[in-house]
Amino acid sequence: MSPILTSIVTAAGGVLAGLALAAALLWRQQQALARARYAAGHDDTTGLPNRRALLAALTRATRADAPFGLVLLDLDGFKAVNDTFGHEAGNDVLTEVGRRLAALRGPVRLAARLSGDEFALLVDGGPDDVAAAARAAWRAVGRHPVDLGDHALAVRASVGHASAALGVGPRTLLCQADTAMYQAKRTGAGVHSATATSHTGPPPGTRLRDLRHR
Repeated sequence: MSPILTSIVTAAGGVLAGLALAAALLWRQQQALARARYAAGHDDTTGLPNRRALLAALTRATRADAPFGLVLLDLDGFKAVNDTFGHEAGNDVLTEVGRRLAALRGPVRLAARLSGDEFALLVDGGPDDVAAAARAAWRAVGRHPVDLGDHALAVRASVGHASAALGVGPRTLLCQADTAMYQAKRTGAGVHSATATSHTGPPPGTRLRDLRHR
């Protein structure tokens, strides 16, 4: 092979190697970006969408011309689970509850974990559909004990739900469902609708999460 041809082949090999390296770096960057985006919108413990993802989904739902609602769930006595069995067992409970909620069929569009032991469902349809989804979620959470190895733990939840109305933003809807959930927790009703709680709630300045964990 002539020196010129050898130089050309060598140069071409170098270019190809450089392109392969650049492609590999680009692929790794894209994978890292995809993982970062996924982590930004999902909960580490359960793998469910997180509060940020829920708010984004609610915002999109408010812009669409279709009825929908929100269901909030708070596990009863969850602090005692962590205190008695440890945080690893608590995470097992959260993961199992998340799995049960994610398995719910339509009209549930999205199941999310907001924080702590609080979960949410974005539900398509009118008030009857939202109420039915709330009852289905309450039953799903408590239908079977959670297996913790040496213990089978009965799990219950307090559930509140609210249907979207014209001019009501995501955070207002979240607040309405949260107030309904507080009423379910306070009364022991299991499931409570925001339609019956428009003029009720905790004392001014009191955080609902504080009351729920008393």
